[in-house]
Amino acid sequence: MKIQTTDETNKLRKNAEAFLNTEKKKDLKEDLSETNKLKLIHELEVHKIELEMQNEELKLAKEKAELAEKKYTELYAWAPSGLLSLTATGEITDLNFSAVRLLEKEYDELIKSSFGFYVSSDTRADFNTFLQKIYNTKIKQTCELKLTVAHNTIKYVLVNGITSKIDKKCLISITDISKHIYLERELIKSRKKAEENDRLKSAFLANMSHEIRTPMNGILGFTDLLKNMKLNVESQQEYLDIIEKSGNRMLNILNDIISISKIESHQMEISISDTNVNEQLEYIYHFFKLEAKQKKLHISIKNTLPKNEEFIRTDREKVYGVLTNLVKNAIKFTQEGNIELGCERKDEFLEFYVKNSGADIRDDLKESIFERFKQGSDPQKQNVQGAGLGLSISKAYVELLGGKIWVESGQGHGTTFRFTLPYLIVKDKKVKEGQQAVAEEEVKPKPDLKILIVDDDETTRMLLSLMLRPLGSEIYEASTGQEAIDVCRQNPGIKLALMDVNMPGITGYQATRQIREFNKEIIIIAQTAFALHDDREKAIVAGCDNYISKPLKRAALIALISKYLN
Repeated sequence: MKIQTTDETNKLRKNAEAFLNTEKKKDLKEDLSETNKLKLIHELEVHKIELEMQNEELKLAKEKAELAEKKYTELYAWAPSGLLSLTATGEITDLNFSAVRLLEKEYDELIKSSFGFYVSSDTRADFNTFLQKIYNTKIKQTCELKLTVAHNTIKYVLVNGITSKIDKKCLISITDISKHIYLERELIKSRKKAEENDRLKSAFLANMSHEIRTPMNGILGFTDLLKNMKLNVESQQEYLDIIEKSGNRMLNILNDIISISKIESHQMEISISDTNVNEQLEYIYHFFKLEAKQKKLHISIKNTLPKNEEFIRTDREKVYGVLTNLVKNAIKFTQEGNIELGCERKDEFLEFYVKNSGADIRDDLKESIFERFKQGSDPQKQNVQGAGLGLSISKAYVELLGGKIWVESGQGHGTTFRFTLPYLIVKDKKVKEGQQAVAEEEVKPKPDLKILIVDDDETTRMLLSLMLRPLGSEIYEASTGQEAIDVCRQNPGIKLALMDVNMPGITGYQATRQIREFNKEIIIIAQTAFALHDDREKAIVAGCDNYISKPLKRAALIALISKYLN
């Protein structure tokens, strides 16, 4: 049955009343027959039922309309996006909870306020254009805006809008896309950083190729001259000195690469001990004095630390490494003038410094010079030797020890590097003299000593045999782990084994464990070319007494052996 409108119902009611009035008049004028009366009653009852049915349908329709309106209201109020109704001038006439939460204001504050007030100044023109297009085109429009909310917080939002066909107002939805924008920016930053790292690493690798090939050229070139030319003693000694310097230079490069790899992999450890600051400064001063003199530079030392406060708790080797790097750089970049290193107390810190009268460092490079892989990409450093890792390593060491490092430079006054360390004084500490390596002439022959050299490299075995020859000992050799085990089992009188840890098949660690099963007294010194994190610990756990890294130096090796044999 068709549902009639209110106007139709009123019209029907009027017609019914008119009909009843007409019938009443007829009743007055004429006496209705019984048949007519029944007919009239029937018609009235039909009309009554019809009206009741229409009334019920209207009631159901009203309930459905109210339910639909309630659902719409709930959907509008709790929609995840902010929904607002605006006038043509941008005045807010209605908004939902998400919009209130996004704008971070009270509902009463927002109603009848201008939405443009919350749009940041740099995107307000975009909002005005967006509003104009909505009313001019009558189709959906989209734009991105920046909103300024509580505490001047910036939010990035995506806005969609259209005009209402009912009241001609602008209906807009706003979605917070701040996280997406920030994530996109972080991704762009990460990509740029990765690209920059790739560029720096490429420059670094190119520089490494040069830095490694240069000392290799000295080593191989002068070795060839020694082999193929008839030279006097002076020339031979000169060429050998060059080969030694080239080898030391290459070793320094490799040590820097190992250090930076430990830093990047977070495997760098610190070893805190009592450290004599004055002694370290004096040692570095005397160590570089000759090198500075050769460049006609004047090097001096200034230290105000009293004797009773010269011992502190820190990592001695890392402090030495930082000071060495800074002084080496000062000599490298100073063509004429002077260099000064020193130390002074600043409250709870010691402040070390290395000054030089060389060229100033530009302001835009004062931070980047501490970045790794910078050498080769910095025009100020392209014509000097070095891997470009020294300052990066120094920064990592200083920060590991709880200090900070920085550079001061400008106005033609040269450059000063400074770094601080926590001032943890060790009281009542007597000054100890530095231990010296055992001199070759002090090593006494030990003809009754039996030594086993274990290494899969024939050249290394030959070199170790020559180094140990002054001891006059009986030398055994093994090229594999299994051979080392067999030699030790067959010769129980062997007192010392130099064990290479990296061999094919049974490694030096495995061979050591097996030898310890039947010989607890033999002294085993691990020797390896790795020299990386945990190598010493691995050697000790395997059963070795000590550890020495390649390249081996004769004085250090003899000193280590003598320590155990004496």
